[in-house]
Amino acid sequence: MSPAAGAATLAARRSSRFVAWVRAWRAGLVPFDEVADEIAGDEEHLVADAPGTWTDVPLRDALPTLSKLRPDEIRLVLPAPGDPRGLPGPGQFAGAALVTGEAVVAGDLGFIPEVRTHTSGSGVTFETVLWRVYPLPGPVPASAAAEPGTAEAESDLSTALAEATARLTRLDVAQWRPELAGALAALRRPDAGIDLPPGFDPRARRLFARASVLDRVLALAEHAAPGGAVNGYEAQERDAALRPLTTACRRALVAACNAPLAP
Repeated sequence: MSPAAGAATLAARRSSRFVAWVRAWRAGLVPFDEVADEIAGDEEHLVADAPGTWTDVPLRDALPTLSKLRPDEIRLVLPAPGDPRGLPGPGQFAGAALVTGEAVVAGDLGFIPEVRTHTSGSGVTFETVLWRVYPLPGPVPASAAAEPGTAEAESDLSTALAEATARLTRLDVAQWRPELAGALAALRRPDAGIDLPPGFDPRARRLFARASVLDRVLALAEHAAPGGAVNGYEAQERDAALRPLTTACRRALVAACNAPLAP
């Protein structure tokens, strides 16, 4: 599979799936028995420091901690340095969320995924996900919790994508980063099978699908080393072209996952 295709098919952020499925459960739109499996997929998910527990427990056993919350009390946050939108006041949770780049705010608790890589005796590498629970220092200030709706976020994402694509074309990104150019082109295709649970309207679904693919593309752009034809100036120009798109993508994912639910 090419890097572009791989980026288009990788799973969405774990926190986004956590928020979407737990909110749908709390709205009575999906049964409890499906939630943990939908969040985890093929991975093993554990929870550390959940209220009333003394050791790590399976995700399914920790979810009842959230059984009294309303859907709108469960929110996705995707903070970045200089953009702590959605986080409560300073503290362990906010610091860890900024390092990880994703988190869940659920009532007076915060959840942050930690990915652990293991190698079996036969040499097979696999991952487990540990959701670490933090007590929150207080409610998220209204100014920090403000976020665009799905219509505004969709418009902003389309504008940012068009502008970034134009700038990357002028930089001839296809010559030195063919996988990035190909991945951006893949965004013009349908939603690549990424979806939200019942209760989300068509705009939120469309926005989530597009932003989830783009999120993986941007991760590829950030972590893959540029080709030899690239110099320091070109690398800086590429980063400058992608920075507004990265911000628009994060806000689009947040808007989609935190969108109002309907029966």
